[in-house]
Amino acid sequence: MDKVYQIILKRRTIRRFQQKRIPFALLKKIVNGGRLAPSGANLQPCAYIVVDNSTLLDKVFATLKWAGYIAPAGNPPEGKRPTAYIIILINKEINKYGEKDAAASIENMILTALEKGIGSCWIGSIERGRLRQILKIPEEHKIDSVLALGYPDEKSVAESFKGSVKYWKDSSGVFHVPKRDLNSILHHNVWRQK
Repeated sequence: MDKVYQIILKRRTIRRFQQKRIPFALLKKIVNGGRLAPSGANLQPCAYIVVDNSTLLDKVFATLKWAGYIAPAGNPPEGKRPTAYIIILINKEINKYGEKDAAASIENMILTALEKGIGSCWIGSIERGRLRQILKIPEEHKIDSVLALGYPDEKSVAESFKGSVKYWKDSSGVFHVPKRDLNSILHHNVWRQK
């Protein structure tokens, strides 16, 4: 009964991927999950580019910055890179402030992908001018984010927050991601002092 909640609990960012191709029909389903996300005033300013062509995958990869806290150790090496990307765009002629729409859409896509066993990494650190040229993105579309996708080839775990939000990788290659405790951020009816 708690299928969506269980997927949310399982979701972690993945930066190492098996080199197994994701069927385009599944990528299309993931985008459809994003398309159906809430949108302010129902304006629906988001558009999407799915990239799964091997030549373009390498070019898109070169425009992205990965795992800032542990770079370059967090960068996917050759043979472990994403097998697909979804580029999330905002049509500024519809709504130049569509970042919240994009965020809702991206989370829907992340959860849709994970339900099918596909890991993801939501990336905002992008060489946008270069990516615009590579994918021939028209100027009226703002590049919001890139969602890197692939079948996971690493383990990532949530752990208790101990004073730092910085994620780290242990000697076994497992990502450890500190998360604030629910009781430290949850207030009921009124703000309570901690």
